[in-house]
Amino acid sequence: MSSEDTKGIIVLDDKKVKCLIFKASLDGTTQILSTAITPSEGIHKGRLVNLRKATETIRYCISLAEKKSNTSLKKINVVLEEPEFLCTKFSKHKKIDGSKIHKEDIEFLLREAKKELLHNDDKQIIVHIFNHNYLVDNKVFVEEPIEVYADFLSHEMTFITMPSNNYKNLNKVFIDCDIEIERIISNTFGLGVNLLHDKELEDGSIIIDFGFEKTSLGVFKNFAMVNSITLPIGVNHLTKDISKVCAIKMEESEKIIKNFDFSFNNNNAFFDEKNYLKENYFIGTSFRKISKSLINEIIQSRLNEIFVKLKKQIVIQEPNSKLGFNFILTGSESNLFNLDKYCESFFKSNVRKTIEKENDNKDLGKDFASCLGVLKIINDGWETEAIPKIDNKNVRKMGFLQKIFGL
Repeated sequence: MSSEDTKGIIVLDDKKVKCLIFKASLDGTTQILSTAITPSEGIHKGRLVNLRKATETIRYCISLAEKKSNTSLKKINVVLEEPEFLCTKFSKHKKIDGSKIHKEDIEFLLREAKKELLHNDDKQIIVHIFNHNYLVDNKVFVEEPIEVYADFLSHEMTFITMPSNNYKNLNKVFIDCDIEIERIISNTFGLGVNLLHDKELEDGSIIIDFGFEKTSLGVFKNFAMVNSITLPIGVNHLTKDISKVCAIKMEESEKIIKNFDFSFNNNNAFFDEKNYLKENYFIGTSFRKISKSLINEIIQSRLNEIFVKLKKQIVIQEPNSKLGFNFILTGSESNLFNLDKYCESFFKSNVRKTIEKENDNKDLGKDFASCLGVLKIINDGWETEAIPKIDNKNVRKMGFLQKIFGL
């Protein structure tokens, strides 16, 4: 099959590398041709830490998917989330003086924001640009206020960037795999597009992607990702904390974490009548007295560290908010028992674990949750995003920013 008929997506994660190949039709529909999953090597906390191992892993995963679909890819869309991703918000202004607002006015504000961003740090490259508000004479417009008479225009936007050296390393890996990077797309953005309904995207929702070695936050409002951050802390840090403080082996600590009730209400099975950890949890370590209060304190301290940092980012975005957003808990480690209940108690908001929207690809499950969102972004475009260029002639639904803004 011609590579021009197919597109590829690859997700780089700490535990798994996942590849999806699909075909986009002229009528805008998509057909998933193949998927592949391989254990991840050379990638840690979303970063490339061993280029040789990462190259071997990525090449093998892509070749598996190509073999299944009987096709060959020349380009691929790379999905990742790393702690070095920076989220920068701008509010740019322009006097209109009673005239109509034209697309050139919005182009000007976008370019001014880009110029300022790169002037402040020329060692970053732009991954995403999101529009999330226009203020026309102090009145909010969600959509582009073209042809509106105004005295003053303010444009609020969010830039997601990554260090240029990180991109160079990433690009080298894919060149060594004989494939070109078409786009880099935030994993959190892909999850939001796939998991959130239109009303949640418009009114405001928060995704917490809880992983093995990192935790990512995405704040969505007015169909844009208005804030995001990735912390280099995940569930494995809870496991390490218990192992280190209690002087037990990692496998013993893992057993505790996997069975622990994170609502802290029903952990009687772990402790004896004196509230010490039961002897059967000591697999290769000599039995010692480890109190319930100590284990609770270790887990709560690390969880609170994560959630306090995430909460600060939410408050920065919505300083007057009472955190009334819907929270969606997703990620490889989100199924820890009652973790959603602890999250709900901490943020004083409704929290639900991942419930995927009804779609034709539900059999792909959580492994390809972000891929399905990215597939939609690639095929349909996203109305609030400005991207470097559009070469997909089959795009059905393209945002105004994508039409006018070239980098």
